[in-house]
Amino acid sequence: MGLPIVAIIGRPNVGKSTFVNRLAGEKSAIVHDEPGVTRDRTYLPSYWGDREFLVVDTGGLVFNDDTEFLPLIRQQAMTALAEATAAIFIVDGQTGPTGADEEVATWLRQQPVPVLLAVNKCESAEQGLIQAAEFWNLGLGEPFPISAIHGSGTGDLLDKLIEYIPLATEIPETHEIKVAIVGRPNVGKSSLLNAFVGEDRAIVSPISGTTRDAIDTCVEKNGQTYRLIDTAGIRKKKHIEYGTEFFSINRAFKAIRRADVVLLVIDALDGVTDQDQKLAGRIIDDGRACIIVVNKWDAIEKDSYTIYDYQKLLQQRLHFSEWAETIFVSALTGQRVEKILELVNQGAEEHKRRVSTSVVNEVLEEAIRWHSSPVSRSGKQGKIYYGTQVSTQPPTFALFVNDAKRFSDNYRRYIERQFRQQLGFKGTPIRLLWRSKKVRDVEAATVNRATKV
Repeated sequence: MGLPIVAIIGRPNVGKSTFVNRLAGEKSAIVHDEPGVTRDRTYLPSYWGDREFLVVDTGGLVFNDDTEFLPLIRQQAMTALAEATAAIFIVDGQTGPTGADEEVATWLRQQPVPVLLAVNKCESAEQGLIQAAEFWNLGLGEPFPISAIHGSGTGDLLDKLIEYIPLATEIPETHEIKVAIVGRPNVGKSSLLNAFVGEDRAIVSPISGTTRDAIDTCVEKNGQTYRLIDTAGIRKKKHIEYGTEFFSINRAFKAIRRADVVLLVIDALDGVTDQDQKLAGRIIDDGRACIIVVNKWDAIEKDSYTIYDYQKLLQQRLHFSEWAETIFVSALTGQRVEKILELVNQGAEEHKRRVSTSVVNEVLEEAIRWHSSPVSRSGKQGKIYYGTQVSTQPPTFALFVNDAKRFSDNYRRYIERQFRQQLGFKGTPIRLLWRSKKVRDVEAATVNRATKV
């Protein structure tokens, strides 16, 4: 059994995301002074007293308007309420009751889930009681005056909430793999998430920029738990204005950094764009394992050479990430979607793999035997004394040398190729740290290693 879920419901721009951030103790949900910023369901862990629960942020409910995303937002909110143990209905104390509040209240009264009424933006304790009193006529019981920004009044509200929250049963520890789904707008990231989950977890629309928050969804396949993180489409920096999209893209970049494996989704119809190249570079810089997912493969007219020609294109445009696995899929039809998780497992395993120091030095000795560092014009030559793995995620190796400046970029790339040929590490970047070291320090280190053996 998972943690109980508390759904946060309300019309647009009443402070739901601010309240969610208050409960979660972090600024995870996007907050911006603009209606309709939140669209999908965003789950965050929270607790009060001895009770733990998940709080789910939802988009603003509007019942009398079917334009743009509003019907899809309603469906997301309804899905959140259907799986919730309790709900908190947020209203705006400064505005007072509105017709939209009454419509949401009428709908909530018909639901079997217990609902608490929170009157937000009550910054003054005395004035808040007066503001909250106006909402008795919504028929949802006692209105609790709160300030999501300052936290005042939230304690009384949560004391009442945990009356409906059961003690969480002991949940067995899961070794989940965090998978971020990134790419340009409208390449099919949310469709891919829904194909994994088997339901409309994220809103899918042909309109670019539909997804705004980084949406976490846990899926279990063959005994392995995956945390799938759908992200906002990332456009070129010059096209981004400060506001909702700015915050969305920052969330996407954070999702890359907290992931074990990143799925870089590319639109098969568009090919590899300059922005795709920049995103691949970003993933490498952050040291994440990567799988290149070519989506919309069903829309490509094919012959017996198509896939080989496309693979050559990928190798040319993404040559700096040639270690990444590539898979051609269709999120629309489900073609090869399940095989992505097999590559995720492999990438995650390689990302955290360790290699013994003795094996590292065997690889170095073999590489130097075939090709030693060139001698400079001054007659000086770079010498590699020994190497060792110093960390994982990504696998990082320190190479101790006489003078790091004596090794050219070509020779450094040669050593990295030897590491990959001999040790594998398919699907993950590796890092080589070239460390200058005095001869006497190397001799001392060699003695220490021999002593330990």
